[in-house]
Amino acid sequence: MDNFTHLIIEKDSNDIIWLGLAVQNKSANILTRDVLHEIQAACQYCVSHHAKGLVIHSLKSNGFIAGADIEQFKKKSKATHEPELAMEYIQLGQQTCHTIEQLKMPTVALIDGFCMGGGTELSLACDYMICSDHQSTKISLPEVKLGIHPGFGGTVRSIRKMGVLNAMPMMLTGRHYKARQALKTGLVDYSVARRQLKNTALFVIENTPKQRLLSIKEKILNHSIIRPLIASKMRKQLAEHANQSHYPAPYALIELWEKYADDEAKMYEKEAQSVAQLILSTTAQNLVRVFFLQNQLKDQGDKKALKVQRVHIVGGGIMGGDIATWCATQGLIVTVQDMTEQAIAKVIQRSHKSLQRYFKKDRIAIRDSLDRIIPDIAGDGIAKADVIIEAIFENLEAKQKIFKNLEAKAKPDAILATNTSSMTLTDIASVLQQPERLIGLHFFNPVFKMPLLEIVYDPALNNQQYAKLGASFARQINKLPLMVKSSSGFLINRILMPYLLEGIKLYQQGVPVLVVDKAAKDFGMPMGPLELADTVGLDICFHVGKILSKTLDISLPKQLEELIAQGNLGKKTGAGFYQYPKGKKGQPNFPEPQWEGKVDMIQYCLIEKILLESEQCLTEGVVENSDLLDAGVIFGTGFAPFRGGPLFYSSSLKE
Repeated sequence: MDNFTHLIIEKDSNDIIWLGLAVQNKSANILTRDVLHEIQAACQYCVSHHAKGLVIHSLKSNGFIAGADIEQFKKKSKATHEPELAMEYIQLGQQTCHTIEQLKMPTVALIDGFCMGGGTELSLACDYMICSDHQSTKISLPEVKLGIHPGFGGTVRSIRKMGVLNAMPMMLTGRHYKARQALKTGLVDYSVARRQLKNTALFVIENTPKQRLLSIKEKILNHSIIRPLIASKMRKQLAEHANQSHYPAPYALIELWEKYADDEAKMYEKEAQSVAQLILSTTAQNLVRVFFLQNQLKDQGDKKALKVQRVHIVGGGIMGGDIATWCATQGLIVTVQDMTEQAIAKVIQRSHKSLQRYFKKDRIAIRDSLDRIIPDIAGDGIAKADVIIEAIFENLEAKQKIFKNLEAKAKPDAILATNTSSMTLTDIASVLQQPERLIGLHFFNPVFKMPLLEIVYDPALNNQQYAKLGASFARQINKLPLMVKSSSGFLINRILMPYLLEGIKLYQQGVPVLVVDKAAKDFGMPMGPLELADTVGLDICFHVGKILSKTLDISLPKQLEELIAQGNLGKKTGAGFYQYPKGKKGQPNFPEPQWEGKVDMIQYCLIEKILLESEQCLTEGVVENSDLLDAGVIFGTGFAPFRGGPLFYSSSLKE
C-alpha cells in the first residue's frame, strides 16, 4: 500500500495481513502520533479487507518497538495546556491498543530484538506475543525509569496476561526480560528460533482461538478484599529500594491497581490521568532529561567506526578478569594474559560465576562466552588483538614496561589502552615510539553493573582520533562512552573522591557511620560514602586519594590510615566502616557515638563536595559540556537521577 509513511502492509495468500513497522527518519521504531494514527488506519484496513489474521512485526533489524515518543513527555514551557497535550497523546496510545484488541480476527505481535514500553503495551493488546529466543530479545515496561508507569493500557493488560504477582514486579522495577524469562512469566506465549517466527505466527492464527480469561487464582488475587494486603506488602518491598518522595511513580502504580483492578474501564481512565499528572512532575522531567543525556553519551561513539573482534587483556586481577568476561558476553574473543597459571585459573573461575549470574540458566550462552575467554600467559594474542587493555595495579614503571612490549608486538592499527584510575596518559606514554596510540579505557567496578566507560584522551598526545575509536569500542560492548581529558582522577574519581573523604572526615569528627550514610541516601545517592568506600576498598581509596592530593586541594583523614593499618580494608576483608559477615553488609564495625546534630547539615557537607568539584571540572574542560558532565556523574556514580545531574541540580538551587 502507498498511503502509509511508516508502515508496509502485505496480504498473503492465506488472507493474513502482515503489518511491517518501518518508522521513517528514526533509527528504531517509536510510537509517534503519526505512527499511532497509521496503526489505527491499518486495523480498519484489516476489517474492510476481511483479513483472517493480523501479524505486527518490525522491518528494522535492531528490534521491534523502542517505545513511546519520549519527546512527547518533555516539558517545553510552563504553559497551562501541557497537561492536556500529555493526556491527548496518552489517550491516543490507549485508543490504538484498544483498536487492536477489539479486532475480531486473531492478532499476533512478532518480537525479535528489543521491545520496550509502549511497544510492549501494543504487543499486549494483541492476542498472542511470539518472540525469538535470540539473546538480543529483551522485553520491558521501563516507564518507572522515566518517572511514570505504563499508560497505553499496559497496567491492565500485563496483569490480565501475566497475573499480578508477575506483572507488578516487571512494571515496578522496569527491568527487561529475556526470552526465557518472558516465556516463564507468561508475558509471551511462544519463544522460538528466529527462523521459526513466521511459521509460528501462521500456526497460531490458523489453529488457536482468541481467548482472554483470568484464572481462578488471579480472580482471587484481584479481589477487593485481598488487594490491600498484597498492595501493602508491595509498598514495604518497594520502600527498601525507592523513596516515595523521590520516585512517586511505582507507588502510584500500586495505588492504581489497589483501587481499580476490578473495573478495567475505570483503571484505563485512571491510568491515563495518573501518567498525565506524573509526567509533568519535577522527578519525571528530570528522569526524561537523564534519558536524553544517555542518548548523548551513546552518540559519542559510532559503532561503525571500528569493528572489534578480538581483545587482549593484560592483568588477570578482579578488574582485568571482569573486563574480559564482559567482552566475552558481547561476542568478542578475549585473550587474558597474566604471569601464572594460577592467576588465569582464578579468572576463569570468577568468569564462570559471573556468567551464571548474568545468563541465569542459559547454559548455551554461558558455555559460548567461556569458550571465548582464552588463557594466554605467553601473550600470543597481542599480535591478533584489535583492542589491548592493560589492567594491572597502579604502578607507573610496571605500566610503562608493559606498554613498551605491547607497542612492539601489536598490530599497527590496534588500540592500546590503560584502565588506570588515576595516572595521566602522558606519564605512561612517555616510553612509547608512538605515544598518540595510547588512550584510557577506564571501566568501573562492578563491570557488569556500571554502564559508563571513560574514554580518556590527552591533547598533548594528539590521540583524539584513537579516543574516538575507543568510544566506538565502548558502544560495541554496550557501554556508555564519556570522552574525558586526561588529568588527575579523570572525571568520576575526581568528583567522587572528595565526597568519600568528606564522609570519612565527618565520621572522624564524631558523626555516626549510619548518620553519614543515611544523609547521602536521603538525598538520593545509591549508597552512602562510607559504604561506598568499603565497597571500593579503603586501600584503593587511600592510594587514589594520595595521588589526587598532589594536584587537588584534598587531604587524607587519619582514620583512613588507621583502618588500613588494622587490616580493615572494607568488604573484601570482611570489615571496614561496616562488618561484612559472609560478604553481606552488617552493622557498623565500631560502637556508634552519641550524636545530636542535624542530618541536613551532614547532607549539605557531602553533596557540596560533589557540586563544587563538578563545577571545577567543567571550568577546566575535563569534559566538553555540562550535559555530558551530568550524564557521566549520574551513570558513573549513581548520583540521584531524579535530580537531573549535579550541575543541573546546582543551577536549580540558584533559580
